[in-house]
Amino acid sequence: MNTKINGRRVIANMTLSLDGRYDGPGAPTDMAWVRPHVFTDVARDHMTSLWQNATTALLGRVNAEGFLGFWPTVIGADGVDRRDEGFATWLVGVEKVVLSSTLGEAPWERTTIVDKPAAEVVADLKAAEGGDILVPSSASVIKALLQADLVDRLALMHFPVILGGGPTLFDGPLPAGDWTLTSHSVGESGAMGLFYDRVR
Repeated sequence: MNTKINGRRVIANMTLSLDGRYDGPGAPTDMAWVRPHVFTDVARDHMTSLWQNATTALLGRVNAEGFLGFWPTVIGADGVDRRDEGFATWLVGVEKVVLSSTLGEAPWERTTIVDKPAAEVVADLKAAEGGDILVPSSASVIKALLQADLVDRLALMHFPVILGGGPTLFDGPLPAGDWTLTSHSVGESGAMGLFYDRVR
């Protein structure tokens, strides 16, 4: 099977519970279920492998506000893990495209606000020069790209928690297709990092 991707790859990254949920049934900002696992070596190494070849971050508005409100504060903080600081530095400096119909202008540096469907934005980005296009944890964007069959690599962190309610990533109609497991890792907490490439 051929898993080679020509041109820029779209890499979608998401953290999921064992029952396939990216948020619990309560407030979507309650990430207590993530904290015991996200600061482990396997989770940090998983994230590092994603951004090193990426030259564009594609985000939804809500995720952009959360990420860009938090990650810049990590840079230079006392005792910060070098991998966390590496991601934070990359995020601040990289080209960022934020999908939003409500933001008029970007409050962050090196950021473009686009009010277009995710599939159209990805088509424009793929037509331009650059490295990987990373979609870090923006569920609405990832769902739209999965439905349009535009995700080239699916990077999942599975944490050993059952949330019992909340939104799932793979809901709605999705195009049928084959994926191949290209890499996997298991951490001391039971968290698993999985990389699947779309077979085209």
